[in-house]
Amino acid sequence: MAMDDDWEPPIPAGYNDANRAFIQAFMARGTLTFREAQKVLAAIKSAVEGGTDVDPDSITMADFENFVRTAREVVEPLDYDIRNMRDQVRGGERVWAFINAHSDPATQMGTARTPEEVAYIKRLLDAMFEQYNTPRMEVMAVDEGQALRVSRPARGGARQSNANANTNRGMDGEAEDEDDNPDEVGDGAVTAAASRGLKHSEVLSLLSSLVAEGWLAKSRDGFYSLTPRALMELWSWLMATYNDQDADASEWQRIKFCEACKEIVTYGQRCNEPDCTVRLHDMCEDAFWRTRGDRKCPKCGTNWEGNHFVGERAVTSRSGFQRGRGKRGRQSDVTEAAGDGGNED
Repeated sequence: MAMDDDWEPPIPAGYNDANRAFIQAFMARGTLTFREAQKVLAAIKSAVEGGTDVDPDSITMADFENFVRTAREVVEPLDYDIRNMRDQVRGGERVWAFINAHSDPATQMGTARTPEEVAYIKRLLDAMFEQYNTPRMEVMAVDEGQALRVSRPARGGARQSNANANTNRGMDGEAEDEDDNPDEVGDGAVTAAASRGLKHSEVLSLLSSLVAEGWLAKSRDGFYSLTPRALMELWSWLMATYNDQDADASEWQRIKFCEACKEIVTYGQRCNEPDCTVRLHDMCEDAFWRTRGDRKCPKCGTNWEGNHFVGERAVTSRSGFQRGRGKRGRQSDVTEAAGDGGNED
């Protein structure tokens, strides 16, 4: 059905220039913490109230939440949303993100990218959540060496991912053929271009861009992982692509959730028992253990030592990594154990 040319999204009661300016500022940034929002709202109120300087500290959480609530009402008919999640790495600070709620999440980081870059992003996600995410080592991050190794698609049309139907799609949502022969693909030049991959210099430039835009975080040890913004944007796609929706609740899954807060865990702790599926965020563990009489896994009863990790520390805490610090090539060599299902030291 064709959309009426005169259609306009419904506007909540009380919607004004301050609300409009807040949405514009939020969209430009992509994410906001409460501290950042205080500065944004103070500047908006100062302008709206005729130049009176508004102290950012005078902006309360209730003020911010009211602006977020109104913004959500405005953007929801346009298939956008504002969601929030705590930052697992930076002490649990809550982050709000302006996200695309309904279009293909696999291309969220690539809507302004070339077909080659979009295809690379998908291979990078496969590396994070399949190759370097095994029952023995749940890294869900890659270092520069691993990021460069997926600069080109695998030979023979095989992808790293087991979920080809979910991940192997172009920017227009049409299925791609990874064969190098452009005469045998469905969309000609676009698909053939994507199958050629990227040069290493192009990969490094793309990674830097994704970090600058807030999709990827790069740690001091050189590991790339998804930011809260990316996790919120890709949440449903990650679940559909990498988890078995028919699996038993006791089975290991690639996308895991915190026993305490129930949010996704890509950086935290795991039960000492290799076959147990209980995971905890660092930011959740103190409150979680205070509510219990002991530090035993709530599922299997194993003593919780707090030194078995999810995220890059599954690699960086290993003795091989520690010995290899500063030695070129050693970090990737140690991390390869994750892809091989190696045991933790």
